[in-house]
Amino acid sequence: MFHNIRAVLFDLDGTLIDSAPDLGAAADKMRTDRGMPSLPSDRYRPMAGAGARGMLGEAFGLTPEHPDYAAYREEFFVNYERRMTHLTTVFDGISQLIEQLLQRQMAWGVVTNKSARFTGPLTLAMPLFSTASAVVSGDTTPHAKPHPAPLLEAASRLGLDPGLCIYVGDDERDIVAGRAAGMGTVAATYGYLGATANPLQWGAQAVINSPAELLQLLGKA
Repeated sequence: MFHNIRAVLFDLDGTLIDSAPDLGAAADKMRTDRGMPSLPSDRYRPMAGAGARGMLGEAFGLTPEHPDYAAYREEFFVNYERRMTHLTTVFDGISQLIEQLLQRQMAWGVVTNKSARFTGPLTLAMPLFSTASAVVSGDTTPHAKPHPAPLLEAASRLGLDPGLCIYVGDDERDIVAGRAAGMGTVAATYGYLGATANPLQWGAQAVINSPAELLQLLGKA
């Protein structure tokens, strides 16, 4: 149970929104454009949390060390930009969770490693984010997660001590960043956990299997 919490910060992909269908489609288009067979969407889904690296790894077996990686990554980015909200949805229970946070007069925000090139248009296009008090992208500060800088930036924008915030994410780097920032940490298991991920080993103060469980951790309104 968390006490005296004034704000909840969330990771974006895999925590608030299910962007796997659009991320996978952007990578798969690169395959079909090259005359390669399409891959089923469930092949891409577990890698969605890893962004371009995960998508290109699944689609082509490419790693960042490959000489063509930068060109492939930009092609993927352009494809994704063109379809960011075609199939992307808010996870079940998230809208109700945000509603409850607002009723409790708690601020909320987003801290993602997604670059502002995508985060800005995406959050503007989805009604959920109209009440967010802070949106911090992967390139907002000089460091991305697992460095605590983006989380500290979000707390600063909210005008709150980090200790009055909790951070919710679906990747170990989220928990590492949250702990380093001095925030309470919650691991979400309903997102894009890969086959080898074990949230119980990340060191989070709590693990939730659905958005509704977060409210239980915050106690009664």
